[in-house]
Amino acid sequence: MLTWFKRLQANQRGITGLETAIILIAFVIVASVFAYVVLSAGLFSAQKAKEAVYAGLDETRSTIEIKGDVIGKMVGGEITELYITVGGRPGNEPVDFTDTSAGTNKVVISFQDDTQKFSSVNWTLQKLNTTNTDNLLDQNELFQITVDLSVTDNVTAYHTFTIELKPPVGAVTPIERTVPARISQYVNLH
Repeated sequence: MLTWFKRLQANQRGITGLETAIILIAFVIVASVFAYVVLSAGLFSAQKAKEAVYAGLDETRSTIEIKGDVIGKMVGGEITELYITVGGRPGNEPVDFTDTSAGTNKVVISFQDDTQKFSSVNWTLQKLNTTNTDNLLDQNELFQITVDLSVTDNVTAYHTFTIELKPPVGAVTPIERTVPARISQYVNLH
């Protein structure tokens, strides 16, 4: 009988070893599944972070650059029109400058000073240097924008105002100027 108990104990040791191996394999499988889930979530969040960074760079990168001076046309001591020359920046996407005369403009120009704010003012486009016939401002092109300020009041000497060029994609280009004391028909707004 003693040999039978020894044999029974020997068999249980084998079963205990087998159960331990099965439990160890189950832990390894569960750990590998958990590691896969964690790695997948980490890779997914890293991809989303990368997309967010690139989207942020696209939004903050200025697509419009002011080239030269901002000139104001004075009538009766008040500015009625602004002439702004803009150019495309190298490496940026073209900006659609279809003007407000067609009613389908993509770029919005706004005016603001201490006493008044206009979310959108009318403007027209004249191509100074272009490589094609479309209204897209590509790199190495120059457009002159004529901003109609006849709706504003009291833009006279010593008056400070801000014009904002807002393309559909990219950073807003603010232009803050002060009307000089000495005025003529056309003044350079430094």
